[in-house]
Amino acid sequence: MNGVSFEIAPGEALGLVGESGSGKSLTTRAVTRMLDRAFEVGGTIEFDGTSVLDMNQRALRRYRQNDVGMIFQDPRAHINPVHRVGDFLTEALVRDRGVSQKDADGRAAQLLDEVGVRNARARLQQYPHELSGGLLQRVMIASVLLAEPRLILADEPTTALDVTAQSDVMAIIEEQRKARGMSLLFITHDLELAAACTDRLAVMYAGEIVEQGAHVYTAPRHPYTIELLGARPSIDEKVDRLPVLTYNRELHDQLKAEALA
Repeated sequence: MNGVSFEIAPGEALGLVGESGSGKSLTTRAVTRMLDRAFEVGGTIEFDGTSVLDMNQRALRRYRQNDVGMIFQDPRAHINPVHRVGDFLTEALVRDRGVSQKDADGRAAQLLDEVGVRNARARLQQYPHELSGGLLQRVMIASVLLAEPRLILADEPTTALDVTAQSDVMAIIEEQRKARGMSLLFITHDLELAAACTDRLAVMYAGEIVEQGAHVYTAPRHPYTIELLGARPSIDEKVDRLPVLTYNRELHDQLKAEALA
């Protein structure tokens, strides 16, 4: 990746869109400093004026626990299947913050209720395999909100869900984010969804951000953004072949500079 630069203000939501392999997920891993050691990282990553790259292990652990929360694409891959839902939600509160198990259970049940999980107390006793994908993603959201982070990184949190569940999950994230004054970096392939629930869009192509701003969805400037928007499925138009953008480094750099100007 190269030339990836963006800012997220307190309480702001930024949508990061682009095709598979463009570098979206790597960007979130860089923000949390979770890239493999084989990667060479340059430039600066700052959170509230503090360099993430210069944090020692203790500060980095505190940063990941308190300041940044991650909502993953597939909750089943990130929730221990042999632990009950309640244990997954309350472990960090009890171990790292000294909250009693009783109080932690109460907080977890209340938050599950807020994110649309019925019979929350009973759900705490269940195992992940007993919950649907939509419910399990709500559990993942609740686990992030319990930590009360200032920035949420949502890496395609709705991809594995059906359309109805997608809408519900994003509504929950948006409602909770606004109520708690959190910032959001929302990664997705769904341009319309990103435009609906974020303040600005940033478009990634070949490991770079080629265009960003509030105008991207309605008045794109870079050819890739235009072609990306044109590749959206439509029930009103029959398309025999999707448009193809030929990569030209010199032209790409020129158009990127114009789009970001």
